[in-house]
Amino acid sequence: MPFKTRFTELVGVEHPIVQGGMQWVGVAELASAVSNAGGLGLLTALTQPTPEMLRKEIARCRSMTNKPFGVNLTFLPALKPPPYAEYAQVIIDEGIKVVETAGSNPGEYIKKFKEAGIVVIHKCTTVRHALTAERMGVDVVSIDGFECAGHPGEYGLGLAILLASAAKQLKVPYLASGGIGTASGLAAALAYGADGVNMGTRFMCTVESPIHQNIKQTIVDSDETQTTLVFRPFRNTSRIFKNKVADEVNEIEAKPNVSFNDIAHLVAGTRGRQVYTTGDPNFGVWTAGQVIGLIDDIPTCQVLVSRMVTGAEDIVHNRLSKMIVAKAHL
Repeated sequence: MPFKTRFTELVGVEHPIVQGGMQWVGVAELASAVSNAGGLGLLTALTQPTPEMLRKEIARCRSMTNKPFGVNLTFLPALKPPPYAEYAQVIIDEGIKVVETAGSNPGEYIKKFKEAGIVVIHKCTTVRHALTAERMGVDVVSIDGFECAGHPGEYGLGLAILLASAAKQLKVPYLASGGIGTASGLAAALAYGADGVNMGTRFMCTVESPIHQNIKQTIVDSDETQTTLVFRPFRNTSRIFKNKVADEVNEIEAKPNVSFNDIAHLVAGTRGRQVYTTGDPNFGVWTAGQVIGLIDDIPTCQVLVSRMVTGAEDIVHNRLSKMIVAKAHL
């Protein structure tokens, strides 16, 4: 029997599992597969070079699933930012029902999405930020622990503490993100008070993921110690796979008076993208969460979602319920 939460009711999905937005990974093949499995798949808007190409990708995804799916739009600092307003307008024009926002200063876009009747999920790395997002009118918060791939914030807060704190303070539904990839992770997140889970790295390592098979196998062969943090000196911390390039970046960052220009040639996004296409895990930097230590196979999205849900049900109904001891009547 599927779990019914505030999140599943709000977005109309069968299971409380979301495939988070991932640059170069969140394309129609993956998003539709997750949605067809009963979760919520997300296209990553900025993976598409132009707003019009996002429009075409939305159409492609609709041709692959009749289930709900959404779009991620991440706002990152850049000297020449993408045309965010145009991407947002495509999302609205195409009648997308769910948007995941992330990054800095999304307020004006959240307002536009809400005016268009879109359910907005916003990613936060502290409960303080989550409360701000709640006041801005978001419908769901994705609480990202320090274990997560990509940008985990600057406070080093683990997911368990964040979820427990969110349960006491947030009124809107929230998702657990970072370190989730198993049935026990889903069960634990729901026990903490979350209404679902958001997974990135775990969905990278599925049959439908568009990345090279060698990278998927690298994830399978790695353990939880094989990620590292970069960009700490610039307060733009990112968790990536610990490879030769990452080690070189860390060595440079440890030097006094380091600037971003000192590492720019190593962390170029084009190099990271080629990792996924060429299959060389040492060619550039690429994001991965600590959950790589829990990934030991490459299933289809259907198999992954199904076994997480059935496994979590088993944990709740069998293992945990058997630990409850009835009080003896005196």
